[in-house]
Amino acid sequence: MSGAALSRVRVAVVGAGFWAVANHIPELAGRDDVELVSVCRLGRRELDVIQRRFGFRIATEDVVEALDAGVDAAVICGPNDLHRDHALAAIERGLHVMVEKPLAPTAREAWAIVDAARARDLIALVPHGWHYKPFVRAAYELARSGALGEIRHVLCHMASPTVELFEGRGGYGTVEIEGLVFEASPGTWASTGHRGGYALGQMAHSVGLLCWLTGLRGASVSARSTASGTGVDVVDAAVVEFEGGALGSLSGCGLAPAHAGFQVDIRVFGSDGMLLLDVERERCVLRRHDGSDEIVSVQPGSGAYECTGPPHRFIELVRGLSDRNDSPAEASARAIEILEGLLRSAAERRTVAIGAEGDL
Repeated sequence: MSGAALSRVRVAVVGAGFWAVANHIPELAGRDDVELVSVCRLGRRELDVIQRRFGFRIATEDVVEALDAGVDAAVICGPNDLHRDHALAAIERGLHVMVEKPLAPTAREAWAIVDAARARDLIALVPHGWHYKPFVRAAYELARSGALGEIRHVLCHMASPTVELFEGRGGYGTVEIEGLVFEASPGTWASTGHRGGYALGQMAHSVGLLCWLTGLRGASVSARSTASGTGVDVVDAAVVEFEGGALGSLSGCGLAPAHAGFQVDIRVFGSDGMLLLDVERERCVLRRHDGSDEIVSVQPGSGAYECTGPPHRFIELVRGLSDRNDSPAEASARAIEILEGLLRSAAERRTVAIGAEGDL
């Protein structure tokens, strides 16, 4: 790849909201091989605070100025509905991209990012934090080893304490710099205009993980959702048929109590055995019909969500220090296909073909 000889990666951050300021920028700022060149968002006061704290050379409300600042890579963190435009603008300039979840709100937009990056041999990584946990990587290796045989059924469930965010009653997560508070805002996540809601805002984690673990691709989906007062989904349930005939049961809701943390429970059933991956109960277990089970050792507390791995791996990939992208945009695009189909099925109250505009 074009970044293989780089000793230092010059980075632009587009959309410096709560999560970029809380996670991505501090992680990148702590690396000696990263130069934070430009940052872009709306709000002059917020820009000035971020620039002073992290040392960006350029702080601008103009995306073009940020991307034309002589950088090698871009971190895309704006509202969901802007991911495609910002990512493609970066890729057109030959920049590697790390694009926040969801990769895009529609399959067409998601695959546009994937195809554009692939055509220019550029890295496209989506920061799915759980993928970089050792026990989750172990689950991936078990799932891809052939130990399960033919995959016939999957269960994929997620719950999180985010109902206030998606109902527009409050934010989620805060970080304070110089007295200025950055927060995940209901103005984005409870907005139909910005393509908020639980499926894209949270199930992108779980379904993205499922697609990465198994390599499955959805074919059709029948779903129902419960909407908040702002019109975005808060509870989702779906039956998915995958290419090849496997069936899946997918669910998600924002109703977990705040002190309970996150639930992500994935179970994969094949002709030769089953794989159980659960971040809440912190387990990764393979059980086979022939009795050759494997229980992966999981350190207590390691199921809690964190996203330190992706920004570091992104830089390692850009520099050519690693060739292992554990959260490739291709897997995220497959997840978006399913989630877009889920939302369309729920809205139209019928089974829909995933990735298709017409009837089955």
